[in-house]
Order: sequence, then C-alpha cells, then structure tokens
Amino acid sequence: MYVPRPNTMAAAAVAAFLAQSAAGHLVTVAPDGAPDSTLLPVLIDGDRVLGHLARANEHWRRIGAGSPGLVVVTGADAYVSPSWYASKAEHGRVVPTWNYTEVHLRGPVTVHDDPDWVLDVVTRLTERHETGREHPWAVGDAPEAYLRGQLRAIVGVEVQVRSVEGKAKLSQNRSDADRLGVVAGLRAEEGTVAHAVADDMERVLRDLSD
Repeated sequence: MYVPRPNTMAAAAVAAFLAQSAAGHLVTVAPDGAPDSTLLPVLIDGDRVLGHLARANEHWRRIGAGSPGLVVVTGADAYVSPSWYASKAEHGRVVPTWNYTEVHLRGPVTVHDDPDWVLDVVTRLTERHETGREHPWAVGDAPEAYLRGQLRAIVGVEVQVRSVEGKAKLSQNRSDADRLGVVAGLRAEEGTVAHAVADDMERVLRDLSD
C-alpha cells in the first residue's frame, strides 16, 4: 500500500481503528495464480486475525498451507470536491480527491477445518456483537444438534500477522482552511458515511493541533 508520510497511522491509531472494525477482506492467491477475496467478520486477537468462510466457498480450498494472505480493513470513505477548498478562490489550482482510512495486515494463512476451533471463533464473534443489546442472543441458545450442523457448513481461517500498514488519507497535506472547508462540505452531504469521514478528519485536526 502506498502510504505518504503525512498519511501514516501511528501504532495507537491503528490499534484503535482495528478495535472498532468488524470485518475485513481476506485476499489470497491460489496456486494457479488467480486471486481470491472474501469479506469476513473478523476478530483481531493479538497478532492473529480470526474468521470463517462458508464451506461452499471455494476460496478456502484454494489456500495453500501457510501461503501469504492479506486482510484489508476499511473505514469510511468519501469523495472530496475541490469546491470545498478555501484555496480554490485564491488560485484555482485544486482537483478532486478521495478521503479514506484503511489498514492492511499481512501474514501466512491457516485453514482450520475443525468444528471446535470454529465454535470458539463463532462464539467470540457473537459475544462481541451481541454484548450490550437489550436481549442478546448467545450461541448456546441454539439447539446443540442444529448448531453442530451449522458449524459443519463453515471452516475457520487464521492469519498470523507479520506486518501492519495503516493509512489515513484525510487531507493532512492541505491547509487548515482547506481542511475545515472539506469537513463542512462533508457535513452538508446526505448519508452517514460522509459524516463519518468528517469525524475522522476532525480527529486528525485535533491531533495536529496538540
């Protein structure tokens, strides 16, 4: 991933981003050279990324033992109009761009065709997403025989993370006036995604001012 210095995420920022992230794209290359990608619910467990794939998904069968993998975890992203820059009125030398946050985790991939291993991951994923709900569902709420049947329909995957890259492209290369203009422009857009990018930008602005 191309990461200019102003867009490099500090380790603490990467950790905070991953703690809030619920899914990632698992990307691998099969022995025949063809790439595969699947969006997975994931758990970041220390230096491991844990998840599961449908057994019917041929992706897992095309992963060689210990072959390299990439997990792409994305945040909110949005178009940035040059009309939002204060500098447009000054000299007009502005063009559109795209703001986003993304983390890449790389390492060897292991497939776990083991119902007990998968049960642990499914249980932990469920607890993560059900905790705090008024009526949380638990894996143990399902009948045992039904649950075991469902577990046979999925396989586990584990990425042993060897490298982490984080990129927050949030107008850090622009002036304060331009950044404030982009935040205001995003706030005026419809939909929550643009607003989430504005939130990310405001966090960066606070960090730059500290």
